[in-house]
Amino acid sequence: MPQAGEPFMPEKAQAKYRQIADHLRRGILDGTYPAGQPLPSEEVLAKQFGVTRPTVRQGIAELRAAGLVEVMMGRGMFVRSPHSRPSLTRPRGVRRETDGRYVEADGIRWEHAEDPVATRTDAPLALADLLRIPPGEPMYTYDVLETADRGRLRQLHRTYVPFSVLLGTKYEKQAPPPPPHLYSALTELGNELQFTEYVRTRMPLPDQAQALRLPDGVPVLQVLRVTLNQAEKPLTLEELHLSGDDLELSFHLI
Repeated sequence: MPQAGEPFMPEKAQAKYRQIADHLRRGILDGTYPAGQPLPSEEVLAKQFGVTRPTVRQGIAELRAAGLVEVMMGRGMFVRSPHSRPSLTRPRGVRRETDGRYVEADGIRWEHAEDPVATRTDAPLALADLLRIPPGEPMYTYDVLETADRGRLRQLHRTYVPFSVLLGTKYEKQAPPPPPHLYSALTELGNELQFTEYVRTRMPLPDQAQALRLPDGVPVLQVLRVTLNQAEKPLTLEELHLSGDDLELSFHLI
């Protein structure tokens, strides 16, 4: 309430996208829309609230960020269920073929959307710890956007190769190839390779969200893959960012 002498200011009308989000949130919480069941389509909600479909998507983004809604590619919007399975499962890891080539365990044929960009960087503390090198050691760094399934699947792939790993090899004066050819190059240098991966979720940086075409509120899965030799010495580190929307990773444990 305004105090005596203060001008009366009417309350600002609630934004349409928030009205949509609040309407659906109430329906989800009171059971009108049960877990695992579809929500009204964007077209239906747009007509109901007299708005455009981008406005509907903005409201849905709020519910996705709150963990109440999931969007399944080609199927629509659903109330999130603790028992639902994502539409895409990707096995993790690297396997070696009989011809000596290294390929991803998920079997997806990734293509470079652009040529890998090679730069020289200095190892930050967190990566230096994983690679067991001094912070600030120079490294070759490769950055590339990879796509598959005619661009529907996208991932950001960054690779770090410490200079110290290449001392005394033919790559001391020339850059080694990026993955997956990097694995064969390391094997030719006498290394028997093994891999360790670390996975976590976080919210994407703006340029990552744009490159991966992520809607608002969708996190990324960050996979750190360390390649080690037979003595368990780290040789390289790869950083992959994948859309965390409707995706699960599987690992074969032996």
